[in-house]
Order: sequence, then C-alpha cells, then structure tokens
Amino acid sequence: MRLDGEAWRAFFDRYEREAFRLETLSLYSMPGEQEEYERYRASGELIIPDDDPWLTRVRGFRNSGRWIGRVHVITRPLSDYLQYEFAVYAHTAKAGEDIRILDLTDHPNPGLPEQDFWMFDNSTVVLMNYGPDGTQKGRDLLSSPDLDQYRHWKDLALSSSVPYAEYIQG
Repeated sequence: MRLDGEAWRAFFDRYEREAFRLETLSLYSMPGEQEEYERYRASGELIIPDDDPWLTRVRGFRNSGRWIGRVHVITRPLSDYLQYEFAVYAHTAKAGEDIRILDLTDHPNPGLPEQDFWMFDNSTVVLMNYGPDGTQKGRDLLSSPDLDQYRHWKDLALSSSVPYAEYIQG
C-alpha cells in the first residue's frame, strides 16, 4: 500500500513505542528541503527555527514517551548532501531523535540491505523508495514483511553504529 501526503503523516504519527529508520543513500532530493540545502551549500550555515515542523514532531514523540531514531550508513568523503544532512542532524538530535552513524569507509557492510525503510513498533515496515538521483519515488507499507529479518537489520544497524555526537567528535 502506497503512503503519501497526509496519509503518510497520519500513519507515521500513530506509532506507539518506537520508530526506526535505516538510511543508506548519500543523496536525497526532497523538494521541501531544496532551498534550505542550497542556502547551506552557499553559506555553510544552517539555521532551523525551534518551531520547525519536524523538530516539533520529534519533541512531541519524545515528550509522549516514544523513541525515534535512525542509522545512516555512510562512506567518506561525505557528499555535499551528507554534509548538509549532518548539519540537520545537530538540530534533530537536540530535539530528541536518536541519530546514529555507521561508517563503512574502512569496514565491510555487516549485512544490512541497500534499501531505506522505517520500522514502527517492531511490527510494521515501510519501504522508502528512491531514484538514482535521490528523488523519492514512494513509500510502500509492506503487507507481509519478514519481521524477523527487519528486526535483525534494525538491531544490527544499531549495534554496529555510533551516536552522531560521538561520530562527529572522532
């Protein structure tokens, strides 16, 4: 089932305990962030107001006792986009999102898929589909995912990664 627009947001916001994201790309081309990304590339500065909709949602999730986090699988050197995304992570981590980095530059992939996904409450999986240029093609709610496999990938990603703050200090 395809999840778009308000249906995606309503679905997302209904999770009860935890929302986990695996990110695998070095470029995402999202129309809503293009202007901010271009400003960052031009200035090297990123200003995100405290009332930013995503930051507000993250704080709301955390204030209600829900966990939200992601692992981004990367290799160096960081693309321009990943440099921007790391600047964004400083804000989302401050809002309460558990951001972790898995740097495979000098290490083999421990067995993670090359497919972005969200997993909600260890029981629901949404594949995030992107084109070669990072343009989102869709979000597909899987009707019968192999939950043991997705739980394994989630646990593997979390155990193989380091917190964002630790990564940027090293």
